[in-house]
Amino acid sequence: MSQLAPWQQRVLDRALASHAEGRLGHALLLSGPAHMGKGEVADTLAARLLCATPGPDGLACGRCRGCQLFAAGTHPDFNRVSFIPTEKGDKLRSEIVVDQMRALGHWFSLTPQLGGAQVALITPAHALNTNASNALLKTLEEPSRDRYLLLVTEEPGRLPATIRSRCQRLEFRTPPREEALAWLAAKGHGPQAATRALDAARGHPGLAAAWLDEGRLALRGEVVADLGALAEGRRQPVELAANWLADELGELRLRFAAEAVLDAVSGQLAGGPAAGLTVQGDFPKLSAWFDGINRLRSQLAIPGLRHDLALAGLLLEWRSMGKDTTKARAGR
Repeated sequence: MSQLAPWQQRVLDRALASHAEGRLGHALLLSGPAHMGKGEVADTLAARLLCATPGPDGLACGRCRGCQLFAAGTHPDFNRVSFIPTEKGDKLRSEIVVDQMRALGHWFSLTPQLGGAQVALITPAHALNTNASNALLKTLEEPSRDRYLLLVTEEPGRLPATIRSRCQRLEFRTPPREEALAWLAAKGHGPQAATRALDAARGHPGLAAAWLDEGRLALRGEVVADLGALAEGRRQPVELAANWLADELGELRLRFAAEAVLDAVSGQLAGGPAAGLTVQGDFPKLSAWFDGINRLRSQLAIPGLRHDLALAGLLLEWRSMGKDTTKARAGR
């Protein structure tokens, strides 16, 4: 298993200390922003809970039968619950359904095959639909010794309060800036690129690393240039909407558009130098546009909606505002 980042290690250390002191909850809620490594910590903790001979560092030994089965993905007392195929089998469901939670409840009622703990991991937990949440609640209300439930989510607020209140929280927080930059440097990223990526990712180092590895910062510059060209009348809303949503990067383009406007507004209010877009004037309209873009982002996964028309409408509003409130300068 790869070495954990410092912020991951802090969360894991808290969980291991609780376990060593007999205070680890039956249900754990691992929450925090995307790309913070919640899944890695959940897997590391699950491996430890299933290990028969943990090492002096408190981690799984990696050698016992349980560890070997876990590494192979075949441990009979570990249950990973996520999206399953639809009835047609042509794609995955977009939510975790009640039958999965009923099956999980039955699984927890069985005797562990290796005679140790049972561990289930639900990810993403916020994808539980209402009926699934109700079924899970029944399992949470009947905790058993050495039965552990790990819920991983980026959006804990979408889980019912009745579930959250029954979980021990393990929260992943954005690390100090210097720690994040040092971690990015250790991964081979230069200081200038790391700083730029970390700023674009709002301080989330895992997201910054992903964008650097995938070359996504160039896409951010393209989005800023597109908004500038649209404001100046050099691009058309319908054409630009089609281009932005033409591939799997549509959601990321919308994110970059929203953040470019947020950066510009923040810079204008602070009286500092602008980067990319410079906005002037009607902040209420810009705020409404920002909300609209983010709302559309959240709707992209919903089939049957004309996302292209919704985006074209937003871009038309942007062009209208651009006639007298914005000017652009390419790049960052």
